[in-house]
Amino acid sequence: MPSVFPMKLGNDAVRLDGVRKVYGKGDSGVAALKGVTIGFPRGGFTAVMGPSGSGKSTFLHCAAGLDRPTSGSVILDDQDLSTLSETKLTKLRRDRVGFIFQAFNLLPALTVEENVTVPQMLAGRKADRAFVREVLASVGLADRRKHLPSELSGGQQQRVAIARALIAKPAVVFADEPTGALDTRTAADVLGLLKDTRQTVVMVTHDPVAASYADRVVFLADGRLVDEIYAPTAAVVAERMTHLGELVGV
Repeated sequence: MPSVFPMKLGNDAVRLDGVRKVYGKGDSGVAALKGVTIGFPRGGFTAVMGPSGSGKSTFLHCAAGLDRPTSGSVILDDQDLSTLSETKLTKLRRDRVGFIFQAFNLLPALTVEENVTVPQMLAGRKADRAFVREVLASVGLADRRKHLPSELSGGQQQRVAIARALIAKPAVVFADEPTGALDTRTAADVLGLLKDTRQTVVMVTHDPVAASYADRVVFLADGRLVDEIYAPTAAVVAERMTHLGELVGV
């Protein structure tokens, strides 16, 4: 599927350098991230995996500007997030970041088209209707734009959420378990769609099959990046997950 979104190549859409995140203070403090350094190239699709408690959610929150690291830096779309005020950080997230979650978070009283344009409405901007229809067509919802969420299947609702994440032409899309509420066949459709957008996608998942759609899989354990795989297969990802404990501290 050809992409309707422009893509800049040659540098990272997001980069973390020495990111630490500690919750609490003193002896009671807990380090969720322990000096993470990694870049996400523009147009790449990266899956982030790890056992419960490995720091995946904290990693995503820091990378997306939803939480500030205790130390280290996050560069998102060429901006150092540590230098931004809360107001400017909120604007950056609204204008340059897309979010997709397991829960679709659609407004039940709004149509598909209205749900997709909510970010523009909140920003006080008029939506480009032609581009909205182009995006809806790219996610297979051209004939559903006037439907309410209750009139859609789960997979169609997640496609609306994807369209909403893409509508601002973000620098990066962060997806947190985006197929966790979908059946296997619908999940495959949604993952194929994410891959075909050619946007920069960073996806947290526990599912080796979902991770196999990515260009690269990185593994977190005990707050550290401990391994990565390029051109992954589900079998290789599953096998690597079983041995993550052996890599902690390497």
